[in-house]
Amino acid sequence: MVPTSRSYQVSANPVTVFGHLLFIAVATLVLVWVVKFREGLAFESANKFKIFNDEANIPDMFTLHSWLGMIAICLFGLQFLLGFFSYVFPRAESFSRAAYTPWHTFGGLVIFFFAICTAEMGLLQKFLLLGLFRSQEALIVNFIGLLLFLFAVAVGLSVVLPRGY
Repeated sequence: MVPTSRSYQVSANPVTVFGHLLFIAVATLVLVWVVKFREGLAFESANKFKIFNDEANIPDMFTLHSWLGMIAICLFGLQFLLGFFSYVFPRAESFSRAAYTPWHTFGGLVIFFFAICTAEMGLLQKFLLLGLFRSQEALIVNFIGLLLFLFAVAVGLSVVLPRGY
């Protein structure tokens, strides 16, 4: 016998709240890491580890981190243009909008996962560049990576699970 209620289904709302809490935890850990261990960020500094790649003599488009980041940015621009012409453009037909919506959602999720992979690769690159091994700073960086992964899982679940019923 098939149940008539939807009590067996899981709503996206608790997963979304959990994702928000994970994001707050990631942001807090990054702030603690940057302020306590890296002494903040700067555009120009005598400490080369506080600045971006241009002054640290790391070539552009050299690592997997930079390639994934560039792919994510380019795909986001393409997604933005396609979404603009599909949803905002006044002459777009409603049936074409409806047909494009699942692909737009899927593309957005893929781009989000590309951004998460880019962030994870950036953490790994910084971890190896700084030579962090068995220290409190290494633990914080590892927890940032773990929480970032859990955040990506929560966002993915929030997208695919049904909304309020």
